Amino acid sequence: MTASTAPAGKGPAGKASHRQSQVDPLAPLRTPDDPPWDVYLTGTVFLDIIFTGLDSAPVRGTESWARGMGSSPGGVANMATALARLGLRTSLAAAFGDDHYGDYCWDALEHGEGIDLSPSRTVPGWHSPVTVSMAYEGERTMVSHGHEPPPEGATPACPSRARAAVASLAPGVSAPWIAQAASKGTRVFGDVGWDDTGAWDLAGLPDLRHCEAFLPNAEEAMRYTGADCPRAAAHALTEYVPLAVVTLGADGAYAVDRRTGETAEVPAIAVEALDPTGAGDVFVAGFVTGTLADWPLADRLAFAGLTAALSVQEFGGSLSAPGWSEIAAWWREVQSVEEQSPVALERYGFLAGLVSEELVRPWPLRRAVPTIGFRRSA
Repeated sequence: MTASTAPAGKGPAGKASHRQSQVDPLAPLRTPDDPPWDVYLTGTVFLDIIFTGLDSAPVRGTESWARGMGSSPGGVANMATALARLGLRTSLAAAFGDDHYGDYCWDALEHGEGIDLSPSRTVPGWHSPVTVSMAYEGERTMVSHGHEPPPEGATPACPSRARAAVASLAPGVSAPWIAQAASKGTRVFGDVGWDDTGAWDLAGLPDLRHCEAFLPNAEEAMRYTGADCPRAAAHALTEYVPLAVVTLGADGAYAVDRRTGETAEVPAIAVEALDPTGAGDVFVAGFVTGTLADWPLADRLAFAGLTAALSVQEFGGSLSAPGWSEIAAWWREVQSVEEQSPVALERYGFLAGLVSEELVRPWPLRRAVPTIGFRRSA
């Protein structure tokens, strides 16, 4: 099998195309000498099929009917979509199958979300990875299928020049593109998953030394550092990376910046969670946005937590990533709540300078759920 650049019908390779966002959070900082992209990503794109409206978990030997179903690009596409919807110029390097699923995901990302796919490749004869997700009782159950893409469909040798990159770190694995990007001045934000090896050794994350920030959850942070609480773990992590951000689940998030000595903690926003799929990706996207916009550390944490909270109120991964209309609608709604805490409102007061009434749509917002095979209306 051989990889090819953007095939007919998917747009010319190398063409930078991104949809104009309603808000550009980096507008005050942009100069003619900026890199062409704000964020570079690489990883695996899945086709996500999400069943919703299940009353309970499926029971062996029975048939369950879902009241709703949606489909969208998943995997690394969750992060890419979240970044693009927040107004960042996003470039994604990924392998796509040459099947209908691959065509659908490519079109949704390039034309639907305005993500640059010029470093991505279509691999003939390779079928797209698929995840089926069943959401019920605020949780999810997933079944996935796929094969590793061939080497020629993997990450390009030279990553796109960008202000920032988000890297998924894995134990014992070093990705050359991370060091290359960091050497060019790209600010690398390291994400991490569960260590199935059980080693929990920070020395086993060789690319962590190239990262500006590391964003594990509380359990991961404590296991990697041996600390007995997440906040102590965050401080311990700053021996390895300048900025440590530890998510605390329902308790919010805590961050330590070694360079300034600053710490920040922001509580979580209480919401009715329908589906947590992609919430971690949305949190990282919000934090990257605030960091590139040079916001104070506490504002970055608050914004990341807000975007994650908005995402879990909808089903799906990339389907649920909020944009500025959702953020503006939430901001107007919380200000109208009687007996609203002035302290709580002040915590998110920075939004007043970013959103306007022109962005607001009726609340609560309802999303259109795409389904493969339907034609777009004129």
